[in-house]
Amino acid sequence: MASLTLYSYWRSSSSFRVRLALALKGLDYEVVPVNLLRGEQRSASHKARSPMGFVPCLVVDGTPFVESVAIIELLEELYPHPALYPSAPYDRARVRALVEMVNAGIQPLQNLSVLDHLSQDLQTRLAWSRHFIARGLEAFEAAMANHAALGIEGRYAYGDTPTAADCYLAPQVYNARRFGVDLARYPRLTAAADALTELAVVQFALPENQPDAVLSG
Repeated sequence: MASLTLYSYWRSSSSFRVRLALALKGLDYEVVPVNLLRGEQRSASHKARSPMGFVPCLVVDGTPFVESVAIIELLEELYPHPALYPSAPYDRARVRALVEMVNAGIQPLQNLSVLDHLSQDLQTRLAWSRHFIARGLEAFEAAMANHAALGIEGRYAYGDTPTAADCYLAPQVYNARRFGVDLARYPRLTAAADALTELAVVQFALPENQPDAVLSG
């Protein structure tokens, strides 16, 4: 098995996604914290690994890989079982769409660099984050309802087996709760996210269980 090192920040939802994927696949890895609030992501050493200065960065046998979608797809290719993407093309496309609803439609608008550019006023930042989280979760909930109409239902975001969609959804629900978004309007996705984070196998991946959780803000 390859040596895996994850450069991560405990509250980074993008890092959380990759930790969940690693956990679901039963992979051992070392965590190296990168404190975003102290600007460690902008250091020359980190940008040599991750040119955008983002986390996560997964180093596989000494070679760094960045961007959570690319990292999780790499893990899927290196360690195909258990699979995080369905084998059937239509199902796989629907899971990828759920992934992108979070990856492209919600999370980038909460990125620390975006919020810093928007305003230093905490209430302005909070209102912005709540708006875009709610907008994205509404779409995700609607997609799950559409899938249910096709007979695709279960404990998780796309059926009865965790997929990459769950790796993206659970961190976003974590952020929604952190920012005080009312989740009562999204019963399907909330139940799916909770089903994933209650699994024993993913407990090590949860934000509060990270080595930097106590040390960072």
